[in-house]
Formats: sequence, structure tokens, C-alpha cells
Amino acid sequence: MPHAQVNGTSLYYEIHGEGEPILFHHGYTGSHDSWEEVVPHLSGRYRCILMDCRGAGDSDHPAEGYSIEQYADDVIALADFLGLERFTYVGHSMGGVIGYELGLRFPTRLAKLVLVAPAPADGVQAPPEMHDRARALRQARDAETMLRERLVMAPRRPDPDIFRRAVERALSVSDGHFEGSWEALVTYRKGERLREIAVPTLLVAGAADGLLEANLRDFLRLPNATLHVFSRVGHQIPREVPAEFALVLADFLEHGVVTARTLQQRLRELQAAAR
Repeated sequence: MPHAQVNGTSLYYEIHGEGEPILFHHGYTGSHDSWEEVVPHLSGRYRCILMDCRGAGDSDHPAEGYSIEQYADDVIALADFLGLERFTYVGHSMGGVIGYELGLRFPTRLAKLVLVAPAPADGVQAPPEMHDRARALRQARDAETMLRERLVMAPRRPDPDIFRRAVERALSVSDGHFEGSWEALVTYRKGERLREIAVPTLLVAGAADGLLEANLRDFLRLPNATLHVFSRVGHQIPREVPAEFALVLADFLEHGVVTARTLQQRLRELQAAAR
């Protein structure tokens, strides 16, 4: 299995297809498997690069480095390792927050930015007992309860086997990833800086996701972004509607940001040329 030695750790990655590069990053306690149903719809036209962050999936489990800033540094280091000068970045959930960080610190490396049900840019607002319960399930290795709860929160009832593998991956992350990443998501506070991100951005949300309100709030702060909301879809967009998501992503890669503002600019240019 291919690994890149970067920033003092070994990161797993895999590549499917050829063409314009897209680097996919998973969410909290996830892995590259999150995109397994999406990539077949894109790999015929794009070079799809899937990665596991430190402490998750098939990457190493170092003792340190479980911060949004370090995760962003790892993405850039992997891109350097693969010889990618510019690439489209697609991040789900925690991967979306990493996308915010990339847009703020490494904008020249990004051709486009895609945020899929991103965690809030002003920190996850959740009662401590929620994470305490998740910790208890993890310590008990209670995969069946975790699976039932994930399935009931997926409105379209996807293949249970896919979600079972996701639970197995979640149970396999390092303690550093489980605790450090959660703390990083809770304490991240860069919402007011989203106005600095000029990279063409697509934000994809689920209408049945508890993060929808935060997603809409953060979207309105982005100066060069467009929005897609899936009806009757929860947080696990890549698993719930993989083919539909791939179509939305491919459309964005082809057409970029299209909003009332960009259409009005096009109209003004047409009117100016007719004078």
C-alpha cells in the first residue's frame, strides 16, 4: 500500500484515474473509504487522490499533531510529495475545516475548494456529554450501537455494509485522533476570516444535517462561493448520495462559481460590448 513519509509520519494515499488532480480528505474518525462510492463516477476524467490523515485509516498513529493546522500542513506535504503544484481539494466534515485552513494559508496551491458538510468554522457547539458517550461506545467497542445510530441518522437508508465498515474504521483511529481532533474542532475559531478566502469554492450541505444552519452561515461569509443543498440527506453525503454528489462536483469543476453576482457581471459585460 502506498505511503508518503511527510512531517514525521507516514500517510496512506491511493490514486485512481488520470487528469486534473482532486485530493479527497475524510472527516473525523473517517478514512479514505468515505469516498469509495464517489470515485468510480469521476476517475474516468480526473486524477482522484484519496488520503488518510495521521491517526486514521491506514496511516500511522503518531503521538502528536492532531490539530487543524497540522492536518492542513500534511495535505500540502502530501501534495508536494506527489508533485502537485495546484489541485482541487475536497474535504468532508473535519476535512471541510481543513479546507478552510488551506484556503486561508495556502490559496495559491488550490485550483478550487469543495467543502462537504463542513464542521463549523467557529467551532463545533456540542454538549460535553455527547463526546463522553462517543468515548464510552469506543471504549466498549460497541460497534452494533454505533452502526444502528449512524443508519438512523442517514435518511436514505444506505447499504448497512458500507456503514459497518465506516464504524470499524472509526473504532480503529488512534486515541490522539479521537481526542485531539475533537478538541481541535471544538476550539477552531476562524469564521470571521472566511471573507479572506478568494479560492473558487463549492459548499455542499445536507438539508437533514444538524450542521445545515452553520453551513449556511459560513457559506454567506465566503466571497467567491456557490452552494448545493441535497434534500432528504444527512451528514454523510458521500455515502448517502455518492453518484449525485459526483455529478455536482463535476459540474463545479467544469463551470466554477455561478451565482446571481457572476451572472449580473456577465450581463454588464454584454451590455458594455453592445454600446
